[in-house]
Parts: sequence; C-alpha cells; structure tokens
Amino acid sequence: MDVSRYAAWFLEHEARALHTRIERVKFFALFETAVPAAIPSRAAYIAVERFLKEGRDELRRSIHGCIAWLRSPEGRAAPPEEAQARLCLLRLQFNAVLTQYDTFADAMTQRSEYDTGVWLAGLDEAAACALQLDGDYYEAPPVICYLDRGHGAAIRRARTRLPGGGDNPVALIRIPRERMVGSGIASSLVHEVGHQGSALLNLVESLRPVLYAMQRKGGVEREAWVLWERWISEILADYWAVAKLGITAALGLAGVVSMPSAIVFRISTTDPHPSPWIRLILCTALGESLYPDPQWRILRRIWLALYPPRDLPDRKRRLFELLLATMPGFVGLLASHRPRSLKGRSLAEVMRIEERVPKKLAEHYQGWRRSWRRMETAPPTLALAAIGQARWNGLLGPEAEGRLVASLLQQWALARAMGENGGGADKKKGLRRNS
Repeated sequence: MDVSRYAAWFLEHEARALHTRIERVKFFALFETAVPAAIPSRAAYIAVERFLKEGRDELRRSIHGCIAWLRSPEGRAAPPEEAQARLCLLRLQFNAVLTQYDTFADAMTQRSEYDTGVWLAGLDEAAACALQLDGDYYEAPPVICYLDRGHGAAIRRARTRLPGGGDNPVALIRIPRERMVGSGIASSLVHEVGHQGSALLNLVESLRPVLYAMQRKGGVEREAWVLWERWISEILADYWAVAKLGITAALGLAGVVSMPSAIVFRISTTDPHPSPWIRLILCTALGESLYPDPQWRILRRIWLALYPPRDLPDRKRRLFELLLATMPGFVGLLASHRPRSLKGRSLAEVMRIEERVPKKLAEHYQGWRRSWRRMETAPPTLALAAIGQARWNGLLGPEAEGRLVASLLQQWALARAMGENGGGADKKKGLRRNS
C-alpha cells in the first residue's frame, strides 16, 4: 500500500471540501431581507462586503494552490506530514474567514427584525453625527450598530486588527438590548463613538505623557494620578459623550453603573474603567466644566445619597479622597489639552458645545414641541441631548421619552434611505413624521 499516494488523495478531498463550503458563503446583499430603511449606510455595506470578499478570494487562491501542489511531482513526493501541515494552515485560514464573516453576520441579520432593524439604522445616523467635529481632523469611518446581551456597550473600532487578520473596515458598535429604547441609549452609543474618535485623534497617546509627568511629581497624590492615567481611555469616551449630549450622558451612565454597593465602590488595578462611584462624580465634574449649571451639583448630591461612602476600609477611603482632591486639576488638564491632531484647539472647542448648554437645550425642546418636524431635522445628537435635558427638567416622562426616541430613530433611518441626509450631517432635510 502506497500510504503517501492515499494521503495525498485524502488531503486533496479535504481541501476541495473546504472550497465547497466556502462557496456557500454568499454576499449579504443576496439573502438579507431588511427593508431599505434598516440597512446600514451604503459606505458601510460596501466596505464590509468588499472586506469579506477579499478574504474569501484569498482563501480560494490558497485552496487552489494547495490542490495544485498536492497534484504536483513535488507534492506527491513530499512526506504525508508535510502535506498535512499545509492543510492545517489552510483550515486555520478557512476558520479565520468564517470568524470574520460571523463578526458582521449578527449585525446584518438583525436589520431584518421588525422595528429593531430600523432603530439600528437610526442609531447608525446618531453615531455618524457623534463622530462629527467642527473642522477637518480625520476621515470618519462608516458605523454599524447591533444589539447583544451584556452589561454596557462595546465597540470594535475601525482600522483595528480583526481575528484572523485584516483591518476592520467599519466601526462596529454593540448596544445592550436593555438600553432599547430611550435617551439612555444615546449615552452608551456616544461613549463608544468617543473611543473611536479618541483613537482617530490619538488623544490617549497625547495625554499620557502629561499624566506621567504628574506622577513623577511624587507626593501623596501620585497614586491618584496613576489611576487617572490607567483610566484615561474610558474617561475620554465619557468626556466625548458629555460634550455631545450634556446631562443625557450622565443620566445614561448612572443607569449603567447603578449596581450593588460592593461593585460601585470597587477599585480594580487592571480594569480600564474607573470605579463606578468615582466615575459618575467625575462625569458631573466634566459636565460642570463644559456646561456650568447647578444641575450637576444636584445630580452629584443624588448620587452621594444613593451611595454614601460610609464604612469603607481606610485605604479605599483615603484613595477616594485623593481622587476627589485631584479631580479639579485632572478635569482642568482635559479641558486645556490642545493636541497636535486638533491643530492647537481643545476638544471642547471642536464639539460645538454652545448649542448644548442646558438653557439652550431647554429652548430647543420647547420650540420643537410646537413643531416635531424641526426635531426630526436637527442633528441627532442635539435632539437626543435636548430629550435627556427635558427628562431631567421634568417635562418628559420615561414612557413618552421612549416613544419619542423610537420615532426619531425611525425618521433618521427613513431620511437616509430616501437620500435626504448627509450621513448624520448637521443640516439635513426632513420627512413628514408618521402619525
């Protein structure tokens, strides 16, 4: 019995089987059944389809190359273990292609769900709006949102490495189902957008040397500055959300971090997220820096009443005291930071924050109550900020808020499908609201 010949025959059949299976993987455009208003933006759709097609094409070439080698004199003369090693590498490539496909499959398939698909398209528009700055500082990637279970949202940033290789062609944002649907969803969404924006502007890299310098000063405050540096990525995302949404961001964050006291007061040396207790207080400090108003102190007092820092171990109590003592300086550092990527401007200066001061948001909402169509044609993040402000001001209950946000998500998705907006642009034409 010629084992090598039989091994080559066996492995060729395995390679051909891989080819048969990969041919069953189709373009999303050929089988997804979402209504036009629910599909991702054209830029996002094309970017994903092209990326996945390139992976499948490369796999096909590898399979054909492997089969050709097995049939060649060199392949027939090679030891069976060498041929097996080649096929194992081919299987790894095959699995990587399917893993990349599955990365986007859930997000695409959810667009076929009634209501949910259209709401997700509306969230795509809100995310695109949240990525916009007042100036040309980066090329914003397409965004695709999807739902999943889990505490809090998450992002797989565009231009980062995907499992199996290749750079992610879009920003893929996961929203927890429990956030659907109300203004609190905006907090989770824009926080994740903040991660993408910070990465595009290299904000973490530009701030870390400043924070290291604060640590080198030594003294009792050093431990606090070590933690501020460790948490800087998440803090910048919170800063982005507060700048875009005002108190809506803080209210949404409170909903995420409201957990049992043992978790709220926990400080981890490895978690990039700040301790929930200090994170909400920091969020109010960021809001007060951007939009001075008594509302931030009121929210902070409510939080302290919900989670009074009593009976803490001495070391943890002293650490929280250090964080509170250094917080004004840390917030001032963020506010005054002018990275090269922003051409000498601060983050607040490129966020158009003048439209989002509490008084202005209240005025927007009161005006929109007389004509809801004006809210539908406003920038999505501005509309969501005004809704959260109205909720805080007692002008809107959670039931009406949920209906209003769902209606807006539908209208933003419909406007994009009809070609009547600029992908989250600040100025866009409106459609008549469904009654």
